[in-house]
Amino acid sequence: MTTTGATLWRPDGCPPRGATYDGTGVTFALWAPLAERVEVCLLDPDGQERRVPLTEQTFGTWHTRVAGVGPGQRYGFRVHGPWDPHTGHRFNPAKLLVDPYARAITGDLVDHSAIFGHQVETGDDTVRDDRDSAPYVPTSVVVDPTFDWGDDRPPRVPWSDTVLYELHVRGYTMLHPDVPPELRGTYAGLAQPAVVNQLVDLGVTSIELLPVHHFVSEPLLRGRGLVNYWGYNTLGFFAPHAGYSASGTLGQQVTEFKQMVRAFHDAGLEVILDVVYNHTCEQDERGPTLSFRGIHNVGYYRLEGSGRHYRDLSGTGNTLNLRNPDVVRLVLDSLRYWVEEMHVDGFRFDLAAALARTDDEVDMAGPFLTAIGQDPVLSRVKLIAEPWDLGVDGYQVGAFPPPWSEWNDRFRDTVREFWLGSPDGVRDLASRLSGSSDLYRRRRPFASINYVTSHDGFTARDLVSYERKHNEANGEDNRDGPHDNRSTNYGVEGETDDSAIVDLRVRQVRNLLATLLLSTGVPMLLAGDERGRTQRGNNNAYCQDNPISWVDWSDQGPWSELRSTVATLLRIRREHPVFRRTHFFTGRLDESGRRRDVGWFGPWGGEMDEAAWHDPNARTLGMFLAGERVARQSEDGHPIHDDSFLLWLHAGAESVKVTLPGPPWALEYSVIFDTSASVPPRRYAAGTELELPGRCVVLLRAD
Repeated sequence: MTTTGATLWRPDGCPPRGATYDGTGVTFALWAPLAERVEVCLLDPDGQERRVPLTEQTFGTWHTRVAGVGPGQRYGFRVHGPWDPHTGHRFNPAKLLVDPYARAITGDLVDHSAIFGHQVETGDDTVRDDRDSAPYVPTSVVVDPTFDWGDDRPPRVPWSDTVLYELHVRGYTMLHPDVPPELRGTYAGLAQPAVVNQLVDLGVTSIELLPVHHFVSEPLLRGRGLVNYWGYNTLGFFAPHAGYSASGTLGQQVTEFKQMVRAFHDAGLEVILDVVYNHTCEQDERGPTLSFRGIHNVGYYRLEGSGRHYRDLSGTGNTLNLRNPDVVRLVLDSLRYWVEEMHVDGFRFDLAAALARTDDEVDMAGPFLTAIGQDPVLSRVKLIAEPWDLGVDGYQVGAFPPPWSEWNDRFRDTVREFWLGSPDGVRDLASRLSGSSDLYRRRRPFASINYVTSHDGFTARDLVSYERKHNEANGEDNRDGPHDNRSTNYGVEGETDDSAIVDLRVRQVRNLLATLLLSTGVPMLLAGDERGRTQRGNNNAYCQDNPISWVDWSDQGPWSELRSTVATLLRIRREHPVFRRTHFFTGRLDESGRRRDVGWFGPWGGEMDEAAWHDPNARTLGMFLAGERVARQSEDGHPIHDDSFLLWLHAGAESVKVTLPGPPWALEYSVIFDTSASVPPRRYAAGTELELPGRCVVLLRAD
């Protein structure tokens, strides 16, 4: 299958926004409804600029066709209009602007005061700066949209079977020994067979990429000799980040990205993008003028009062104005482009609560969520919300409507607290193990994206090695990053040669991973946790493009054994649908009136009673999953029957004796997984008193 990127013109004669190549020329179209004049600037390789006025205007979109222009052409816009910051207008034709619909962006942002629309030296954002910014800013690129996709098809992994793996395009392969040096840190490097095969062998189904929309680093950050490594600082919502291209930045990055997606799809892996539509890289009124600000500031951004200052719900200085229908259109056009032209399989939305806000309130029936829910393309891909922002009532975990899933930080905090902290008993743990029905009862268990670690915070190894953050390398005197990590160090802060401490740390990471991968819901792994990756105690490594953030592929001793742990757990999960339920447990008795679909047990072998559930000192919990009661159907409509399992989680430091429940639950049990590797892997009769060592997860099949 070959895609051409052709977009139909509208009946009103308005062309698609952006730069549309037709084989002999390019039509340029820019939405700038309050502009007085718009020019497209065509840049030669030596930097010479030819300005062509956009002579037509249709409902606020300026457009014209330029013959003889083709793919690889660099361009930008100059937009004329009033300079009146007190009312929100910041037009400045001295600033060369990136096309919001650019399919590719090239060039670096240079630290020069001319990139600002105002006179930054004076500190007054109301005084215009008339110096030309063209030599110092990135530029848009005309792209040839044709690409031979062959027989590429999306894997379409059901939500209940999904295992997410969050990774950074650059950091994942920068140190990979099987990736050629010239391809490391690129889309092409990630598509190398050695990398793809390792992901398949691990058992994950869906690769969630940290932001790949073209981004730039903040001037203040570059002034400290650092960069925006994570990429949550978008300049172009349609353009793959040029810095991740091994083949070139004049459109080659688009082809290379598509080749990467095709390689993942060939291996049966989905591609999920972490997208940032809540803000842009232009920061607040003191930030640079690179695109949106100079095109239609009062339309693109939420402004305070009369319009001079920006509403900041993201912590970055600005918030995209998704109350404006044309801005909603921009975001939906971008999302559809990535699905239809780039073949991605879904999105994780950064600070999604900000996208759902109307005025000051989060509105789950607001224009953005409503538009996505009704869109015939977007409503059929995977949608994941980071369900909070920095505004009032911004914490919205459990509130997003179907078909959205959500990052479940309640799972993260509960599991960390149970294994590494001082939990208040086991009640909350039971809710997280069984799919968090207290949060998602109106949806399905796969609405919960379960995770223990993500890019934001400690890695799993650091959770058990550091009690305090160590972010000094970020240049903010260790003030940045969260203070509450629910972590521990077992007596030594940081790395140690004490084998007893190392063994305990490795076991605790096994316990965290086992809890994650055997819980109901959709698990998400952080890249490198299966190898014991460390960030040396940095819990906010957003600006560390160096070995602090890169995955270390060298032998990490006992930490490297975690990979086999993860592969084993994912094999168990894949083979047994009882761990991948599509409906919540009911707790009701079966037809014989003897056994429920889930049972909760204390160490004495009896079911948990009210007193046990409210015991703040409880550190041991047994969970029985009845396989013959799996709420799931096969393709022919028949119910799926599975084995039954008994899962013991024991967080106490000392060993504990547990009694294996007898009839009607089971007659016999077999140990099939043990994080301590000390429980004899044999068969045990029901009623047997089994000794669990301190801090372990043991999974038994009920026979």
